Amino acid sequence: DAADDWEASDLSESLAKLAEKSCEAEEEEVDEAEREAEAEKERLRLAGIALREREEKKKAEAQERARLEALAKEQADVEKRERELKKLAARERRLKREAEAEAAKSSETLRSPICCIMGHVDTGKTKLLDKIRQTNVQDGEAGGITQQIGATFFNRETLLDKIDEVRAYLDESPPAKLGPIDEVLSAAPLKLPGLLVIDTPGHESFSNLRSRGSSLCDMAIVVVDLMHGLEQQTLESISMLRRKRTPFVVALNKIDRCYDWTPSENACVRRTLAKQRDNTMQEFRTRLEQCSRELNEQALNVALYWENDDPGSTVSVVPTSAITGEGVPDLLRVILSLTQHRLTQTLMLSTTLQCTVLEVKVVEGLGATLDVILVNGTLHEGDTLVLCTQDGAVVTQARALLTPPPSRETRVKSELIKHDSVTAAIGLKVTGQDLEKVMPGTSVMVCGPDDDLEDLREEVMKDVSGLVDALVTEARGVSVQASTLGALEALLEFLRNPGKDRGGKERDAIPVFAASVGPIYKKDVIKASLMAQKGHDEFACILGFDVAVDPEAQAHADKLGVKIFTADIIYHLETNFTRHLDETMERKRQAAASIAVFPCLVKILPKHVFNAKDPIVVGVQVVDGILKVGTPLCIPHNGFLDVGVVQSIQSNHKEVERVKKGAECAIKIVNESNPTITFGRQFDATHALYSKLSRESIDALKAYFKDDLANEDWKLVIKLKKVFSII
Repeated sequence: DAADDWEASDLSESLAKLAEKSCEAEEEEVDEAEREAEAEKERLRLAGIALREREEKKKAEAQERARLEALAKEQADVEKRERELKKLAARERRLKREAEAEAAKSSETLRSPICCIMGHVDTGKTKLLDKIRQTNVQDGEAGGITQQIGATFFNRETLLDKIDEVRAYLDESPPAKLGPIDEVLSAAPLKLPGLLVIDTPGHESFSNLRSRGSSLCDMAIVVVDLMHGLEQQTLESISMLRRKRTPFVVALNKIDRCYDWTPSENACVRRTLAKQRDNTMQEFRTRLEQCSRELNEQALNVALYWENDDPGSTVSVVPTSAITGEGVPDLLRVILSLTQHRLTQTLMLSTTLQCTVLEVKVVEGLGATLDVILVNGTLHEGDTLVLCTQDGAVVTQARALLTPPPSRETRVKSELIKHDSVTAAIGLKVTGQDLEKVMPGTSVMVCGPDDDLEDLREEVMKDVSGLVDALVTEARGVSVQASTLGALEALLEFLRNPGKDRGGKERDAIPVFAASVGPIYKKDVIKASLMAQKGHDEFACILGFDVAVDPEAQAHADKLGVKIFTADIIYHLETNFTRHLDETMERKRQAAASIAVFPCLVKILPKHVFNAKDPIVVGVQVVDGILKVGTPLCIPHNGFLDVGVVQSIQSNHKEVERVKKGAECAIKIVNESNPTITFGRQFDATHALYSKLSRESIDALKAYFKDDLANEDWKLVIKLKKVFSII
């Protein structure tokens, strides 16, 4: 028993110890878990603090960046505003200088007028100009004649010498009363310092003589061939001059071609006419009357200059001969009289630079050069020039200002004379960098110490942007390309206002979708092809005036079906496009002929029923509209009964395509879908027959047959729309 008690006591102690150790272990586990939980809590707290710090730092950085961006933007705005204010201030100074220069002009100080020679090919423009230029050339020297780039300058002394023949004639044979033109230089001395005649004959030089959109040409000579009268390019020149409101005189050339003409070298035309035989004068008067009549058809009053009592509204005609020089003194005197008397305000010399690019040429040894006409102001070597190109304004320096020596026309480098400065009016060559893409017909501007380059860049580009924005506004139309800005302007104005043809009929305007200067490239073809994609096939074409066509562009045009028309005369472009338009419209008309239904109302003549069924052949009267072969007929008052389609029409025993209101004829009607339809059963003579219109047929009529229908026919269309409930 004692042993048992001891064992029991020992076991109890062991169990108690085990229980105690177990409790201690559990307490240790709880403490460990608590420590881990505390550690996790502390870790999370620290992570939260770090995250908050990072977010605060990020926020602070974002705020700092926003502050800096706002500061930079504000700075940029300030700089932009300062640049804009600087530009505006410079513009105001420039405009003020121009206004002061304008106010300082005086009628006592005139510049040389600029004169262009225009007219059709082979009328003698070049020969006439040569005769004017060489009138007093003796022993190889040109007395007072300075041949310049792009122009011929005659000084005052030379002009007085040239027109002295007319003065001598008036002294020898004084008329009872001097005409207004003769009176100008008889009553007052010549005030003009000279005359600047543009060398390149034709309308291209006229249209390139422009400054900020206005023409720099003061006077023009329109050369008309006495033998052939007005021709296409002459009409075009007159139309252009009238649009620009440029005064002109008509040189009636080739008087020496009259039968049995007795020539007098360089004589006054009145003197030489007085020497002619009666039969010669009869031919001259007949041809003069014919030319005058043709000019009258262009809404121009004309008269021989010595018979012109109202030079303001009547165009002066000067008979000339480019071969013998007869009438050339008269021509010069008329130009000088009209410019001095009527254009004094225009010709007052200004210090404001007016300079226009006539042509861009590559000269061996000089590179790309500009042929310019300086009309007002002075150009200096080293001037900073602002020029207009296809890619925007360019700024370059005038390296050299060159003119040929007197009495020579040459572009060889060694023979050109270099100048430190040149004063208007003069034609000269300018060399410099980046001149290849300068657009002829645009203005040249010089940046002075008080000017802002950005202001001048904007000003010089207004020529192009203003022209295209103003004249290319149509959503559908042709694409046009021209060699120069002036030529583009001339082409666009002509297409917009083509004027009258030789018969006096107004020509239709041609809408323009896109326009640019330079050769025709692939990108231009792609732009023109947009018209075909929009369903206007007739306008998927390019009109190129005096431009080259890139071979790749031509190949792409053939692939896309884009037509390219090129010509050196605007009239030819218009003729080619009009022919293309007519051909395209005719194709569309033929395609739409089966859809287009002409409006008509037909009454059956009861005594003229020749066959009642398959086919129905009856006599009818057209009550209203136009009855045409192929017209489907129905009877609205009989449940819109389809009677059939008119297969043929016979009028006065002849087969015809159509008959109009009031006509009586026999028609054959075929109904393939219902061949059993019979006159007298389903319908009779009391039923009126109507052409069966639809929305599609009316749209086809409007698009392709509008001119075929008179106003009363369109009124019938409106009535039939209500009958057939067409919206």
